[in-house]
Amino acid sequence: MSHELTEENQKLQAMVRDFADTVVAPAAYEYDTKRALPYGIIAEMGEMGLFGLPFPKRYGGQGRDYFALCLAVEQLARVDQSIAVTLEAGVGLGIMPVYRRGTEDQKQEWVPRLASGSALAAFGLTEADAGSDAAGTRTTAALEGGEWVINGTKQFITNSGSEITRLVTVTAVTGVETRPDGSVKKELTAILVPTPTAGFTALPAYDKVGWHTSDTHPLVFDNVRVPEANLLGERGRGFANFVQTLDEGRIAFAALCTGAAQGCLEESIRYANSRNVFGRSIGSNQHIAFKIARMQARVHTARLAWQDAALKMVNGQPFKMEASIAKMVGSEAAMDNARDATQIFGGYGFMNENPVARHYRDSKVLELGEGTTEVQLMVISRALGFTG
Repeated sequence: MSHELTEENQKLQAMVRDFADTVVAPAAYEYDTKRALPYGIIAEMGEMGLFGLPFPKRYGGQGRDYFALCLAVEQLARVDQSIAVTLEAGVGLGIMPVYRRGTEDQKQEWVPRLASGSALAAFGLTEADAGSDAAGTRTTAALEGGEWVINGTKQFITNSGSEITRLVTVTAVTGVETRPDGSVKKELTAILVPTPTAGFTALPAYDKVGWHTSDTHPLVFDNVRVPEANLLGERGRGFANFVQTLDEGRIAFAALCTGAAQGCLEESIRYANSRNVFGRSIGSNQHIAFKIARMQARVHTARLAWQDAALKMVNGQPFKMEASIAKMVGSEAAMDNARDATQIFGGYGFMNENPVARHYRDSKVLELGEGTTEVQLMVISRALGFTG
């Protein structure tokens, strides 16, 4: 399986890299300090077609594939993980479930609008006792008079409370089955909730360690009523559908991790060549040179991992294990490179205006989001036949 980029993908990569360097990077510190989503930059990304990359042109997309989306996410993450995750989650968790599982009417209504970047969508899965363990879901949805009545809470939901958020897909318990052994099986279903809708509230944004520009909120559903037709996919298939959504999302997330690791590498090379101590560049110190060499090795490995998973996905091959490997390897590469880059920069690496400092704060969540490292190990070990 070849990882060589096509000419079209090379052009996309170069275009997004240039946009990241000339538009996103100069504004990153300002918006990070404001803890505000830069709507102008998001609009430009929409005009570039980034939110529509993997969708057919008949739905307002670019007619490309998931691999192309990952290339764009990686380039953005080099300079600003918050902007990269806004795209990654907006497409992988926001639009993709509607495109994969929606009726034709739902796709016609939502995909073109979301693919344009003029609106964002979120995926409401995680709760206080539910995330990787979906059986812990407590949010409920009951049919009453041709409407779903939704009650419950969600937490850590990306793109859920911005000025341009227009849709949240919610997983909810729509039935309970008691098995012969007395155990209980919950029926999980996905439902589309447009915003604003009466009873739906995005609470104030979290005060996060990193990803300050990314829009992240806890959500409350208090007798939220939406039409029965807002069912997304089959009733009771919410668990299976969100598992596929997460499997796919982990590939783009791994590309984001790779971009973060690459950004730390690039900054470290630049600084090691320009910073002089005792009459010579610190890069001439073998200890620094070897540290950067290890950073390069991590980036290379992480990139091969996500590209392998992405190519398997777009070619219709099984990719679940490869996606988990890519996510785990990529997140560890980003965290390790952020730590090493901060050490190379010394005191300068501890200043918030330095991109390295932002990567250091941002990268820890990469080992947590879209399934922790421990969850990835569980997925990989199960793929190898271990069931414990």
